[in-house]
Amino acid sequence: MKIKDLFAQKKRVLSFELFPPKRDGNLDGLFQTVQELKQMRPDYISITYGAGGSSRDMTYDIALRLKENAVLPLVHFTCVGHSRLEIKQLLDKLKTAGIENLLALRGDPPKDQTAFTPAPDGFRYANELIQFIRAEGYDFCLGVAGYPEGHTEVLSKMEDIQNLKRKIQSGGDFIVTQLFFDNQDYFGYLEQLRSVGVSNPVQPGIWLLTDYVQIEKICHLSGAKYPAVLRDKIEPIKENKEKVAQAGIEYAVDQCDELLRKGAPGVHFYVMNKSHSVREVIKRLNDKGIVFA
Repeated sequence: MKIKDLFAQKKRVLSFELFPPKRDGNLDGLFQTVQELKQMRPDYISITYGAGGSSRDMTYDIALRLKENAVLPLVHFTCVGHSRLEIKQLLDKLKTAGIENLLALRGDPPKDQTAFTPAPDGFRYANELIQFIRAEGYDFCLGVAGYPEGHTEVLSKMEDIQNLKRKIQSGGDFIVTQLFFDNQDYFGYLEQLRSVGVSNPVQPGIWLLTDYVQIEKICHLSGAKYPAVLRDKIEPIKENKEKVAQAGIEYAVDQCDELLRKGAPGVHFYVMNKSHSVREVIKRLNDKGIVFA
């Protein structure tokens, strides 16, 4: 199943994002979470690719195991550290394994580098990677990343909009956004994309706040702002982890409620390899009459 077909067939697509375990590489714990997430009937689950391609092999292994567990995988695929030949070899490996969906990304530089440097005979931008995949005749369904508040490396939102348009013109099929906390950023982003002729589905990415200490880090890494309405909820209870998690659930429910009622084609949850908060969010949305169908 190609994810672009899911968007064509369904009013609301539900998906989750996981990351490969960083410590011991043990997948058993991760797949316990997968079994819990499966109960919510996601349309697909994406698997990230570590900075500098550090988790490439594990990402591949997780994708195969998701298929074995009857879950549609979306494999993050970056051009960090890879020549054209290496990229082609990796694409062939994925195709042979029956993987149909990739999230085509430039990727983050390795942790010891402050700026992105393309590999010899490699690519500098995601649109170049997408062009290569299409030119080589691969029939993958390609998702691309969108940034409602603008990518951290661009000078203006319009520059970022044009970058996104290039990714779509190169062969991208659908868009998954970076996390954001202010829905007006999503709606404004959508309006800008439509104004430049990008009509592809734009699935909003929602991060589930569970721990106060994560907020500063996640906002720094993603470029997302910490809006006053969320700050006012969190700051008075920041020392109480349980209350912070509950406030995060309530905030995500309100975000998703508005997004879905106003026509967003689903939600992509950054679940941080946990299931409790997202399960509660989906239950509360269902109680409001909002279902993913």
